[in-house]
Amino acid sequence: MRVTAAVMPERSGRWQLEELELADPAPREVLVRVVASGICQTDIHARDGYFPVPWPAVYGHEGTGVVERVGTAVKAVAPGDHVIMANPSCGECANCREGYEAYCVRSREIKACGVRMDGSIALRRGATPVHGSFFQQSSFSTVALATEGNVIKVARDAPLAILAAFPCGVNTGAGAVMNVLQPRAGDSFAVFGAGTVGLAGMMAAKLRGCDPIIAIDPFENRLGLARELGATHVVDANRTDVAAEVRRIAGGRGVKFSLEAAGAPAALRAAVAALAPRGTCCLVGSARAGVEAPIEMPTLQQGRVLRGCIQGESVVKEFLPKLVELHRAGQLPVDRLVRRYEFAAINEAVADMLSGRTIKAVLEIGRA
Repeated sequence: MRVTAAVMPERSGRWQLEELELADPAPREVLVRVVASGICQTDIHARDGYFPVPWPAVYGHEGTGVVERVGTAVKAVAPGDHVIMANPSCGECANCREGYEAYCVRSREIKACGVRMDGSIALRRGATPVHGSFFQQSSFSTVALATEGNVIKVARDAPLAILAAFPCGVNTGAGAVMNVLQPRAGDSFAVFGAGTVGLAGMMAAKLRGCDPIIAIDPFENRLGLARELGATHVVDANRTDVAAEVRRIAGGRGVKFSLEAAGAPAALRAAVAALAPRGTCCLVGSARAGVEAPIEMPTLQQGRVLRGCIQGESVVKEFLPKLVELHRAGQLPVDRLVRRYEFAAINEAVADMLSGRTIKAVLEIGRA
């Protein structure tokens, strides 16, 4: 079928809206008419060559929409269902079977190689293949081809444009706190980077009753929003010794938990240095392969822990509905992070994100 998609023609180029041909769904695939798609730092990283997706390519991995057609073996959803398109996994490897689908052994292959689960190409420009199937959806398109395993049914009155912030950004930040760090009421918490991931983690820390909650970021508008959403203290990331200031706010010993959501070596170093003895830092910030962050070895003594986490270490079909319910109950105000853009304004949206003007850009692509 004919679709309109935002195509990236070359490394670090500009997105162009083009008409392409999308394949019919395979037995376990789902054709989704896209209503909205979040733009994530991961899409920008794909544009810039962090992943092995050849150009031209179609990205987007935070899609929401309405099911149009389903493959012959699909049972979980039906035409007319409203859905979120989330992170895919194989569902068969040892990690998937043990409940750690975020660490699926086929993860990189099925997310970022530009082809469907069976290795075929979903998008074409005439006879020319256009790589897509990014996170098995490529939601920067009027219609996307997802899998039964990575679509999640939601209520028909759910705000699809807001839910487009959930599949990666909110899932990653909130999941890192709720599933990995698991703080208790009264535990001190600091987040380094107040973008979508960091603010989602901070809101989750507030739900857990953390105190103090410290947000660190170089942008004044983000620090202001962090205060409104639950930060008890904010710190300008441009100051000389951020870690020392965080430790001072936390009573001199440091924080019990920190979340590095900036993807910057200096932020990771500070997030570890700001820990109290036996404190834990969780790294979720995304960086290019080969980026290193020097950590003074004595800093990890006294029981301090540095660990990584991807995609909130969540089982998306279980965790995302919980986050959506928290939002509907007014306890997770993700709508405060979102700014909506027309599909044709995708390049403007990305520029606003990179400048710090916009926290979470969401493309409005179609209608429910």
